[in-house]
Amino acid sequence: MTTTATAADAERILAYLRAMEHRDLPAAQSFLHPNFAMVFPGGRRMTDLAEMVEFSRTRYRFVRKTFEETDLGLDRRGRPVVVCCGSLQGEWLDGTAFSGIRYVDRFVLHNGLILEQCVWNDIADMLRAAGR
Repeated sequence: MTTTATAADAERILAYLRAMEHRDLPAAQSFLHPNFAMVFPGGRRMTDLAEMVEFSRTRYRFVRKTFEETDLGLDRRGRPVVVCCGSLQGEWLDGTAFSGIRYVDRFVLHNGLILEQCVWNDIADMLRAAGR
Protein backbone atom coordinates (compact mmCIF):
# COMPACT_ATOMS: atom_id res chain seq x y z
CA MET A 1 0.00 0.00 0.00
CA THR A 2 1.46 3.35 -1.08
CA THR A 3 1.11 6.23 1.33
CA THR A 4 1.31 9.95 0.77
CA ALA A 5 4.53 11.88 1.23
CA THR A 6 5.38 12.42 4.90
CA ALA A 7 6.61 15.28 7.05
CA ALA A 8 10.04 13.59 6.94
CA ASP A 9 9.93 13.74 3.12
CA ALA A 10 9.13 17.45 3.32
CA GLU A 11 12.05 18.01 5.70
CA ARG A 12 14.40 16.22 3.27
CA ILE A 13 13.18 18.45 0.44
CA LEU A 14 13.74 21.60 2.50
CA ALA A 15 17.24 20.38 3.44
CA TYR A 16 17.97 19.77 -0.27
CA LEU A 17 16.75 23.27 -1.18
CA ARG A 18 18.86 24.84 1.57
CA ALA A 19 21.93 22.94 0.33
CA MET A 20 21.24 24.26 -3.18
CA GLU A 21 20.90 27.84 -1.89
CA HIS A 22 24.33 27.52 -0.28
CA ARG A 23 25.70 25.81 -3.41
CA ASP A 24 26.71 22.80 -1.34
CA LEU A 25 26.39 20.48 -4.32
CA PRO A 26 27.75 17.35 -2.60
CA ALA A 27 25.15 17.70 0.17
CA ALA A 28 22.39 18.43 -2.37
CA GLN A 29 23.45 15.45 -4.50
CA SER A 30 22.99 13.14 -1.51
CA PHE A 31 19.22 13.73 -1.72
CA LEU A 32 18.96 12.73 -5.39
CA HIS A 33 17.96 9.47 -7.04
CA PRO A 34 20.46 8.20 -9.66
CA ASN A 35 17.85 8.89 -12.38
CA PHE A 36 17.15 12.45 -11.16
CA ALA A 37 15.90 15.04 -13.64
CA MET A 38 14.75 18.62 -13.18
CA VAL A 39 12.65 20.78 -15.47
CA PHE A 40 12.73 24.57 -15.29
CA PRO A 41 10.43 27.17 -16.85
CA GLY A 42 10.43 27.00 -20.61
CA GLY A 43 10.87 23.22 -20.51
CA ARG A 44 14.63 23.40 -19.83
CA ARG A 45 15.54 19.88 -18.65
CA MET A 46 18.70 19.11 -16.70
CA THR A 47 20.06 16.08 -14.88
CA ASP A 48 23.17 17.60 -13.31
CA LEU A 49 23.23 20.10 -10.43
CA ALA A 50 26.40 21.78 -11.72
CA GLU A 51 24.61 22.44 -15.02
CA MET A 52 21.76 24.13 -13.15
CA VAL A 53 24.22 26.30 -11.21
CA GLU A 54 25.93 27.36 -14.44
CA PHE A 55 22.55 28.19 -16.00
CA SER A 56 21.57 30.30 -12.99
CA ARG A 57 24.79 32.32 -13.26
CA THR A 58 23.42 33.81 -16.48
CA ARG A 59 20.37 35.16 -14.59
CA TYR A 60 21.30 36.20 -11.04
CA ARG A 61 24.14 36.34 -8.50
CA PHE A 62 22.19 34.45 -5.86
CA VAL A 63 18.67 33.51 -4.89
CA ARG A 64 17.04 32.52 -1.60
CA LYS A 65 13.61 31.02 -1.01
CA THR A 66 10.99 31.94 1.52
CA PHE A 67 8.97 28.79 2.18
CA GLU A 68 5.32 29.73 2.55
CA GLU A 69 3.58 26.40 2.09
CA THR A 70 4.45 22.74 1.65
CA ASP A 71 1.89 20.21 0.44
CA LEU A 72 2.19 16.43 0.55
CA GLY A 73 0.54 13.97 -1.80
CA LEU A 74 0.89 11.26 -4.41
CA ASP A 75 1.34 11.41 -8.16
CA ARG A 76 -0.82 9.35 -10.52
CA ARG A 77 1.65 6.45 -10.23
CA GLY A 78 1.35 6.39 -6.45
CA ARG A 79 4.74 7.97 -5.78
CA PRO A 80 5.15 10.47 -2.93
CA VAL A 81 5.06 14.13 -3.98
CA VAL A 82 6.15 17.24 -2.07
CA VAL A 83 5.14 20.66 -3.41
CA CYS A 84 6.80 23.78 -1.98
CA CYS A 85 5.74 27.31 -2.83
CA GLY A 86 6.67 30.77 -1.72
CA SER A 87 8.77 33.66 -2.92
CA LEU A 88 12.28 34.25 -4.17
CA GLN A 89 14.65 37.01 -3.20
CA GLY A 90 18.21 37.65 -4.27
CA GLU A 91 20.42 39.78 -6.44
CA TRP A 92 20.45 40.28 -10.21
CA LEU A 93 23.75 40.17 -12.09
CA ASP A 94 24.12 43.97 -11.87
CA GLY A 95 23.87 43.88 -8.06
CA THR A 96 20.26 45.09 -7.85
CA ALA A 97 18.21 43.30 -5.21
CA PHE A 98 14.96 41.55 -6.04
CA SER A 99 12.24 40.00 -3.90
CA GLY A 100 8.67 38.80 -4.01
CA ILE A 101 9.04 36.55 -7.07
CA ARG A 102 6.60 33.64 -6.88
CA TYR A 103 7.80 30.06 -7.20
CA VAL A 104 6.47 26.51 -7.01
CA ASP A 105 8.73 23.45 -6.80
CA ARG A 106 7.21 19.99 -7.22
CA PHE A 107 9.24 16.96 -6.18
CA VAL A 108 8.53 13.30 -6.94
CA LEU A 109 10.29 10.84 -4.64
CA HIS A 110 11.37 7.27 -5.15
CA ASN A 111 12.69 5.25 -2.20
CA GLY A 112 13.09 8.48 -0.23
CA LEU A 113 15.23 10.17 -2.90
CA ILE A 114 14.29 12.99 -5.28
CA LEU A 115 13.52 11.50 -8.68
CA GLU A 116 11.99 14.59 -10.33
CA GLN A 117 11.99 18.30 -9.63
CA CYS A 118 9.73 20.60 -11.63
CA VAL A 119 10.21 24.33 -11.11
CA TRP A 120 7.82 27.14 -11.92
CA ASN A 121 8.61 30.78 -11.17
CA ASP A 122 8.22 34.33 -12.44
CA ILE A 123 11.95 35.13 -12.83
CA ALA A 124 11.79 35.40 -16.64
CA ASP A 125 8.83 37.79 -16.39
CA MET A 126 10.70 39.94 -13.87
CA LEU A 127 13.83 39.98 -16.05
CA ARG A 128 11.79 41.10 -19.07
CA ALA A 129 9.93 43.75 -17.05
CA ALA A 130 13.24 45.16 -15.80
CA GLY A 131 14.77 45.12 -19.29
CA ARG A 132 17.47 42.65 -18.26
